Amino acid sequence: MKARLLLCCFLASLLLSGQAETEDVSEEAPLRDRSHIDNTLMLNEDKPADDYSAVLQRLRKIYHTSIKPLEQSYKYNELRQHEITDGEITSKPMVLFLGPWSVGKSTMINYLLGLENTRYQLYTGAEPTTSEFTVLMHGPKLKTIEGIVMAADSARSFSPLEKFGQNFLEKLIGIEVPHKLLERVTFVDTPGIIENRKQQERGYPFNDVCQWFIDRADLIFVVFDPTKLDVGLELEMLFRQLKGRESQIRIILNKADNLATQMLMRVYGALFWSLAPLINVTEPPRVYVSSFWPQDYKPDTHRELFLKEEISLLEDLNQVIENRLENKIAFIRQHAIRVRIHALLVDRYLQTYKDKMTFFSDGELVFKDIVEDPDKFYIFKTILAKTNVSKFDLPNREAYKDFFGINPISNFKLLSQQCSYMGGCFLEKIERAITQELPSLLGSLGLGKNPGAPNCDKTGCGEAPKNRYKKH
Repeated sequence: MKARLLLCCFLASLLLSGQAETEDVSEEAPLRDRSHIDNTLMLNEDKPADDYSAVLQRLRKIYHTSIKPLEQSYKYNELRQHEITDGEITSKPMVLFLGPWSVGKSTMINYLLGLENTRYQLYTGAEPTTSEFTVLMHGPKLKTIEGIVMAADSARSFSPLEKFGQNFLEKLIGIEVPHKLLERVTFVDTPGIIENRKQQERGYPFNDVCQWFIDRADLIFVVFDPTKLDVGLELEMLFRQLKGRESQIRIILNKADNLATQMLMRVYGALFWSLAPLINVTEPPRVYVSSFWPQDYKPDTHRELFLKEEISLLEDLNQVIENRLENKIAFIRQHAIRVRIHALLVDRYLQTYKDKMTFFSDGELVFKDIVEDPDKFYIFKTILAKTNVSKFDLPNREAYKDFFGINPISNFKLLSQQCSYMGGCFLEKIERAITQELPSLLGSLGLGKNPGAPNCDKTGCGEAPKNRYKKH
């Protein structure tokens, strides 16, 4: 009995000491003030959300009437694997979080939305905790949506994800949260990159799924922490997929208040040293150095610097939200330019094929010769000479070997035959959208000095280039 009493006293003392330690920790790490988040993102303002439905409706109409007919006729989606849906046109800006495991991606989302210590918060930990692609959206109440349901809902922008298979849909989850920031933006949390795990072991095409989200993201946060700066094969592949999206990338060095000044400088340099071979651009992406979690900064660290960095990141995020419509119109216009170039190239392949065919020719061998060496027949040079298309916008020649391997050339018609008395010509309609309709839509938002005037310098809307040496 006496031994039992002593054991109870010992356990009680351990419990009391544990409570005291917890209280000491809570006293040492008070919660950080969040007023700068609410002020920068204007979450305290009661003004109603802007109604963009009329502009989006017009944008959707331009896409369906002027761009999609040519896109479908020349099967552009099979070249780029990017199908634009109505849900994508009307969707909110998407912010994508990428990076190694346990660098603080989920904690950062909890901090930005103020979800810590609530039933809405994402699960976090020192071990790899996020194994799903988690989409945080706005909703009237807390609600979890399975990936299968998200893919089946055509009103959402995630229906194309069904092509990645049921194994992936089991790893896709949507969470609706009644938060004001999510009325204006959608957050996507991704599984952390683990270099010692092969992609095949995930059970779905991880890189392809990442590419799908990268292609649709308006802002991409690539998060690191001081202990995970090494670059392995999977991270290298990820940065290869980010090529061409450098303007949307923001590098985040998280947990910076764990380091002394001298060590922070060394880690900052090591981060650039690791990423330099992966980012081949003249201007490096913006790097934010701070600690994105609710606890206060550790003592004897650069509090003012970290706070300024955090506010700069919030201003960056707010700018993306404010430019939502401009970015959406620019994206559709860029897509239209690519569809137009693809149609011109297929038309040129077909015209060359018809010119080289004779009564005794083997059609399959003739076209194989054209596809194997398009430069021999001036396919790409002819497009550059006749249409003022920039050589930097031309697709990869190798891509058309695969494209015509799936789609026989006999399945297509010449552009000159893609006209009707009532509907007009497909090429003229998409050129009108690029040079007039979409710039005019931008002009209705208060941008552009003369949005209705065509601009052929960048897009090359005419079939014949101007001769600057010709006397008029």
